Amino acid sequence: MAAALFAADPTFLRRRSSEVTPKPDDLTANARGASYKPFFGAGDAQASQLKGIVRYGELTLQTGGASALVKYPAEEQIYFILDGRGRLSYGGRSAEVKRHDYMYLKPGIEHEVSNTGPDPLRLLVMGYRIPEGTEVAAGDELRLANADEVTPQKLDGHGPTVEFKLLMGTTESKRDKLAAACQMVSLFIMDFAPGGTNIPHHHEMAEEIYYILRGHGDMVAGGGADGNEGRHPARAGDAYFIRLNATVGFYSGSKVGEEHDQVLAVRSKYPFPKGQE
Repeated sequence: MAAALFAADPTFLRRRSSEVTPKPDDLTANARGASYKPFFGAGDAQASQLKGIVRYGELTLQTGGASALVKYPAEEQIYFILDGRGRLSYGGRSAEVKRHDYMYLKPGIEHEVSNTGPDPLRLLVMGYRIPEGTEVAAGDELRLANADEVTPQKLDGHGPTVEFKLLMGTTESKRDKLAAACQMVSLFIMDFAPGGTNIPHHHEMAEEIYYILRGHGDMVAGGGADGNEGRHPARAGDAYFIRLNATVGFYSGSKVGEEHDQVLAVRSKYPFPKGQE
């Protein structure tokens, strides 16, 4: 009887963009033409399930719209432009942004984004908590690149049917297009050959989020380190949060002659207590 009063923490969370209701957010406070859908973290009812991730959601700016000017002293952020074009203001400077641009926003620097195009500007907002006492690399330059200009490659241990675009890593990274982050470990796109697979696996030191950029397939989420698979139909606009040490992977649903399925994935450090890293 007592056991029934307690539910185990889920090994994964799933969100479908079309089903998420916009909520008030720092980014939309007193802003014009702006709305924010909280997939995970801040604004979501299950925010407590995320430990190192502060927020992950979709910001939409209508034509002529703009987000609020924000800054976070203990949170690094990454923006990924899904559609449209606009202008990013960052620390008093500005840069034009377009579809598939992505950028690193350092803690403590004011930033906002506005829509300068004829169509809605949609972007993913990702935020990661900087633990107290953690040093962030010096310098406040804007780190920005475009995913379409990153060369895809195969990686050992991930099979021959998926190619990776390594977009961003930590400041120590030697392989990513941008070596910029502190707590965010790896931002990458997986491009699947028809029927391809991201072999199910798990991460003992990181949380991870998969976002289906294009196509459809079966998302592997849930189960544990023993490799048990929970397969879930997934399509473009779906997002999955995978907690520490849970099984994760993807089976492409595309057929020969169809566009390749693509998944945007981001992995981040788990905030272990001091001495337990």
